[in-house]
Formats: sequence, structure tokens, C-alpha cells
Amino acid sequence: MSIGNNARLLDYVSCERLFNPKLEEQPVIVLSNNDGCTIARSNEAKKLGIQMGVPAFKLRQLIQDHNIQVYSSNYTLYGDLSSRVMATLDQLAPAVEVYSIDEAFLDLSTLKNHDLSAYGQHLRSTVHQWTGIPVSIGIGPTKTLAKIANRLAKKLSEAEGVWNLTNCTESLQALASIDVEDVWGIGRQYAKLLRANGMSNALQLRDADQRWIKQKMGVVGLRIVLELGGMSCMPIELCPQPKKMTCVSRSFGRPVESLAELQEAVATYASRAAEKLRRDGLAAWVLTVFVNTNRFQDEPQYYNCSTTYLPVATSDTAMNMGAKRPESHCAISKNPVHNHWVQLRTGP
Repeated sequence: MSIGNNARLLDYVSCERLFNPKLEEQPVIVLSNNDGCTIARSNEAKKLGIQMGVPAFKLRQLIQDHNIQVYSSNYTLYGDLSSRVMATLDQLAPAVEVYSIDEAFLDLSTLKNHDLSAYGQHLRSTVHQWTGIPVSIGIGPTKTLAKIANRLAKKLSEAEGVWNLTNCTESLQALASIDVEDVWGIGRQYAKLLRANGMSNALQLRDADQRWIKQKMGVVGLRIVLELGGMSCMPIELCPQPKKMTCVSRSFGRPVESLAELQEAVATYASRAAEKLRRDGLAAWVLTVFVNTNRFQDEPQYYNCSTTYLPVATSDTAMNMGAKRPESHCAISKNPVHNHWVQLRTGP
């Protein structure tokens, strides 16, 4: 049996606090690109009712009333700190899968005769001592259970940053406390389907009829159920699969009505997307541009996209910039544009 350890590496608020200790115990939020939506919240901000993904303009009064500290996302800083934490884990754990900038899976199968809770505390304290970053650690027999344990490690004060779900009794209680939509891999539509059929928490999903799950949710859904039951279906990946696409996006600070201004923005982000391709050693053969109006405004909405196929797969900025013309086709609208994306596809 493979023992999974899910380490939530970076809380962007913690990164900001590392360089500004005055932010400790203050409500803090971090906003997405161009200060669009909330992507990180301190516990103090959570207690004020701020939800993930809430647009910044909806929080103006709350920010003013409670002196909430607001920061623009700094992915260069977060990436650097993430690298430091990953390097630390590489020295402490038998095998590490880097899942994202703020998350990793550790294979603890060679340590199953050890006190895994104590080992988790050792990991947490060492990472904090070496990098200054507080992390939360969830331990479970599968990746899905480790993710649930990690959620409890962050949520429960008695966990002290580490929660172990290798004990069957504790696992049952934990699964019953987790809403079905909070299970890794369960999106909004699947959550609606499951709740409509009497499954509102992770324990009920684990005990669901597997034939019904496979019929309604396919192999992916069945895999989630099996993982909840303790059967590992997603092994640790030490060599990440190449990315199939890369995307660079922006929310404009004001509505954009000029095609020339949109073209300039697309050129900039096509260049940045090409930089990401070169950094990852990839080449793209399809470029897609998306635009839409502000869905949070009570006004007519507009969305469109257009795709260009490149003559050869490339990571060359000049070729991607030369192929940026799809935005002139997808931006024909009387509605001012609020968001746009540039996506480069690298796989089939």
C-alpha cells in the first residue's frame, strides 16, 4: 500500500508576511492578475466572510471598514519560495512529486513502520526553519485521502498543521465531515449530480454504488471512489508529463473598447506565453485568443474566441506574434472587453 503525504507548500499570504512581519494577525488578501479576484486569504480575512474568487471591486467597502491589507500577486516571489521549499522536501522525503507551485505529494511507503504523524511534524518544522514558510501536511493511504487530510490540517486548530488519515476510524469521521464538492476531482456539475442522488459528503461518495458512479461519472469518477476507499489509483509521478498547453491571461483594470489596444495586449501576452514554452522546452502549433466582457456587471455579455494554426510547431516569439491576428476576428463587438487569454497548445 502506498502512503501518500500531501504537503500544501505555499500560502501566498504567508509569502507576503515573510517579508513584512507587520502583517501577522491582520486580515490580508492577495489578488489575481491585474488585481481582479481574490486568490489567497489570511485566516483573519476568512473570518470576515471573504470567499475565494470574489472580485476585488465587491470588497471595497469591507476592505475599508476592516483595514484589510490588499496585495497584488507576485508570482516571481512565490515561484522562488516554492523552489526553496521543494529543495528542502527533496532532502527530507524519499520521493517527491511537484504537483503545482504550492503543492507536492510525497511517497512515504518506505516509512510505513514509522510514526507518520511525528514525521509530518518534523517535515513541517524543518521547512519552516529552513525557509520561513509555514506549510500544512495531510497524510493518507491515497492521494485523494491525503488531500482531504491536508484540508483538515489547515482547518482544525488541534491538528497543528498535520493530519493523519491512515487510521480507519479517524478516516470515517473525516470523510463524513467533508462536503462532496470539496473532494479532489469533484466539480460543480458532479457535485449537483451527487447531491441530487443523496450523496452530500465524502463518506457517502465512498460508499456509493460503483457501477452507478462509472455509468454517470466515467472512469475518473470511479477512480475517486476507489481512492476514498483506500485503493491507490494515482501513483506518485517523479517525472511530470509534458504540458499540453500554456495560457497567459489578463483582466483589464478598465473596459477596453479599442481593437488597437487589445492587439497590443495580445502581442505582449503572446510573447510571455512563448517565454514559458522556451522555459519548459516545448513548442506550440496552435494559438487561441479568448475575450469576454465583465460577467460581474449587469449589462449585455459577450464572449468569443478564435484559433490560428501555426505552419510549424515553435516557441519563437516572432512567429507567435505574427500569428496573433485571431483577436481581430474574435473582438468584433460593441461591448467593451474585460478579460482576454492567449493560449498556446503543445500537444495533439
